Amino acid sequence: MIGKFESNKDLIQELTSSGAKHVGNIAGIIAGTVAEVTKEIGEWFTDAIEMNEAAAAARRDAQARREVDLEHDDDPEPPAPKPTVTTEAPFVDAEVVEPGVDETR
Repeated sequence: MIGKFESNKDLIQELTSSGAKHVGNIAGIIAGTVAEVTKEIGEWFTDAIEMNEAAAAARRDAQARREVDLEHDDDPEPPAPKPTVTTEAPFVDAEVVEPGVDETR
């Protein structure tokens, strides 16, 4: 039979070992969560930077397009073609049928 002192020592040893394992597991969970959150925040900032760069490129393209348009504004535009207007009524070929006449023409 084991004594009270040895029994208490074994109990403290098991509690300490179990506590260390649980604290280690909790620390691993927290470390993994912090790593995942950090990764998501980093990707979010990367998206924001890319959108900002795309907007700046779009502004540069629009400015370049405006400059090209201003250069072409000095060129005279060719006159618009004049529409053709006909005053004659179109000729319609139709057969006139009188009611009550049975003979063909």
